Amino acid sequence: MYFYETAMHGTMRLASDKIGVAVSSISRQIGQLEREIGMPLFERGRRTIKLTAAGELTLEYYKSTQAEKDAFQNRLADLRHSRTGNIRLAVGEGFLNRSFTTIIEEYQASNPGIEISIKSGSTADVTRMIVEDEAHIGLVFEVGPDPKIRLRASALQPLSVICAPDHPLAKLKGVSMAELAEQPLCLAPRGFSIRTALAEAEARQNVWLSPKLVTDSIHVMREMAKNGRAIAVLPAISVRAEIEDGVLIAKPIIDGELEHTTIGLIHRHARQLHGPPVDLMALLERQLRSWTNPAD
Repeated sequence: MYFYETAMHGTMRLASDKIGVAVSSISRQIGQLEREIGMPLFERGRRTIKLTAAGELTLEYYKSTQAEKDAFQNRLADLRHSRTGNIRLAVGEGFLNRSFTTIIEEYQASNPGIEISIKSGSTADVTRMIVEDEAHIGLVFEVGPDPKIRLRASALQPLSVICAPDHPLAKLKGVSMAELAEQPLCLAPRGFSIRTALAEAEARQNVWLSPKLVTDSIHVMREMAKNGRAIAVLPAISVRAEIEDGVLIAKPIIDGELEHTTIGLIHRHARQLHGPPVDLMALLERQLRSWTNPAD
């Protein structure tokens, strides 16, 4: 475990801060592990450490054994009919809305012995957490091809213009990229899947967007759109509750490719999930399409 934390954080000092154990203890335990294996696990530099080939193999082995242990415990819980266990979810921040929390609350009401932990991040963050077995299940926007990822289910979720009901754009059936470029915009940072999809649309139409505000916070985008200070570009699911409450409007962007962007339910390829994670994944899969109703 000390080896794993050191490999994940890049230094023994950061691993020490994470797990609350002295650096000397971590170094001693890793040294003992290296003697047992008979090869060095790290290439030690002045500030950071890099895994050797043996270290890479050891890290892969540790993660696989932890995943198997987790599956074993969940299967035992099923055999006991005790309905205990844990589920680790990784989701894009845009999914953290009323629709999502209602599903989690309903699941926990029926399964009070199940512990659920939820981490949020960008599509890249969520994908990494799935690959590294930090989460059982992931919900992402526009998952890219990755041999380590299995796409369990997906559904269309076009990028939309998000604005207040009294905004002039709210009266339009659709918003062109040229019309969007004339508005004060609040957009996700470059490198985020949403922004990448937008950049591809800009290149297709030779229209370039200059955001007034760039933020990785969906909450900030929602608030800027609600008070009319800026236009946001998000999947409608990110503001589903606000659309239902009538405080925000989602309008389609007139671009053929943006109409086919998707959200996906993912887990690590070849990871065998059992017990509670499988149950919740099946529930999320059934609910996926209800989250993707087109906006009015």
